[in-house]
Amino acid sequence: MLTSLYHRTMALADHRHALWALALVAFLESSVFPIPPDLLMIPMILARPSRAWLIALVALVASVLGGLLGYAIGAFFYDSIGAPILEAMGKGDAMEAFNTRFNDFGFWAVLTAGVTPFPYKVITIMSGWTGMPLATFVATSILARALRFFLVAALLWKFGAPVRDFIERRLGLVMTVFMALLIGGFFLVRYL
Repeated sequence: MLTSLYHRTMALADHRHALWALALVAFLESSVFPIPPDLLMIPMILARPSRAWLIALVALVASVLGGLLGYAIGAFFYDSIGAPILEAMGKGDAMEAFNTRFNDFGFWAVLTAGVTPFPYKVITIMSGWTGMPLATFVATSILARALRFFLVAALLWKFGAPVRDFIERRLGLVMTVFMALLIGGFFLVRYL
């Protein structure tokens, strides 16, 4: 079953509209979608290594734009719903203290979430919610997402054939490790 799915994904990765699909997935993943763009980006680069840099650039631009949507979601919902409820409960000052603490470490939070399997959308929404300076958010998002996507592109461009062979021989192991990282990221969000 995994082999069939893998071969279908590889065929889709070489489709003429694959870059648009990647852009959509990267955009939505940064604000609302739970599946990372790597699931499409990796087979796209393996299918066409000569386009590795373009694929990484599309993922970067779409992801940062999606991060701005996440930021806006956090800013909009906190101002219109969250703040009045917290004020009514007498917790407005506590949120102000949390916002200050988050923004003190916001650069590192955005950088870490942007590079690791940690769900990036959580940080984009929290950045808007806490009022992190937009310039800091955008600059850090560009840095983090560029590191992540261009590192993946560079590794696959350089070692693409052996990586593809390894994936095809050990597809079950690769999927298990990927799912463990994905679930681990959601676990960290919930319990940390």
